[in-house]
Amino acid sequence: MTEDQLTRMLRARIQPAGRKGLVLGIGDDCAIFRPRGAGEDLVFTTDLLVEDVHFRAATHRPQAVGWKALARGLSDIAAMGAQPRFCLLSLALPEWAGRKWVSGFYDGFLRLAGRCSVVLAGGDLARAAKVACDIVVCGSLPRGTALLRSGARPGDALYVSGTLGGSALGLATRRGPAWQRHLWPEPRLELGRFLRAKLRATSAMDLSDGISLDLRRLCRESKVSAELNAPLPVFHGAGLEEALDGGEDYELLFTVRPGVRVPERRRGIPLTRIGTMREGRAGRVTLFGSPLAPRGFDHLRA
Repeated sequence: MTEDQLTRMLRARIQPAGRKGLVLGIGDDCAIFRPRGAGEDLVFTTDLLVEDVHFRAATHRPQAVGWKALARGLSDIAAMGAQPRFCLLSLALPEWAGRKWVSGFYDGFLRLAGRCSVVLAGGDLARAAKVACDIVVCGSLPRGTALLRSGARPGDALYVSGTLGGSALGLATRRGPAWQRHLWPEPRLELGRFLRAKLRATSAMDLSDGISLDLRRLCRESKVSAELNAPLPVFHGAGLEEALDGGEDYELLFTVRPGVRVPERRRGIPLTRIGTMREGRAGRVTLFGSPLAPRGFDHLRA
C-alpha cells in the first residue's frame, strides 16, 4: 500500500467536509476550519519527523533537526497562502538524547519560529526508542481565499519556485551549499501569500516528496493532466533524477490562468514556468511527451 492509496481509503471512510465549520478535510496541504461569523479561515497542518527516516543523529545537528521539524509544517501553511499563527509540538526522546541535544533542538526550532512570528503554544513529551516529533501549525487567511490543490484547469500555466534537487544532492554528499539546503530548508511563506493575493494562483502545493510524485497528486485533485515541456530549474550540481524524485525541496508548485504575468523572481526567489495543465486522465504527467513515473519519496511504498 502506498501513501496515496491509504489516503484515498481514509477519505472514502470519513465523513466529508462541511460539518461544524470544517471546509476542507483530508487531501490537501492543510485542513480548513471556518469559525461561525468569522472573516478569516483557519488552516491546520500536522507533520512527523522521525529519526533514521528524516534525519540521522550522527550526521544532523540537533539545531537543524529542530529547524526542519517546524519548517516542514510551515511549508504546508505557505502552500495555502496563509499566515502562520501558532504551533504545537509533541516530542518523543530516547535515552541518548540528553539536555544538550534537547536544548539544541529547541534552539533551532525557536529560531525559525521567531523569524516567522510563530508562537509555540504547547505540546507533549514522551520516551521512545528513537527521536520522533509531531508538529501542528495553525495559520489564517481571508475567508474563502486558500490556495488548493484542486483549482488547476486545462490551459493553466505551471510554475515552480526556486531550484530542485538540492536537498537530495546534499543528503548524498553531505557537503557544500546542497548540504546546507538539506539541513536548513526555507518555507516560502511570503511567496505563498503573494501567489494568493497578487497572482491569484489557481492551485498550489509544496514539494516535499519530489515533483514527479507531488505534481501527480495536484493533477489528481484538479482532475487534469500536466505536460512538463520546459527545462526544470535544477540546483547547481544536482542531476535531473534528483530534481524530479529527490524530495524535501519545500519549494512551491503552482498554476496561474493563461495570460497572468508572473515575475521572473519574487524577493530573490526564481519563479520558473515548467509546463501547462491539460485535459486528460487525472494524474497523468508527461515530460517532453513521455510519461513521467511518480518515483518520489513514499513512506509506505514497498
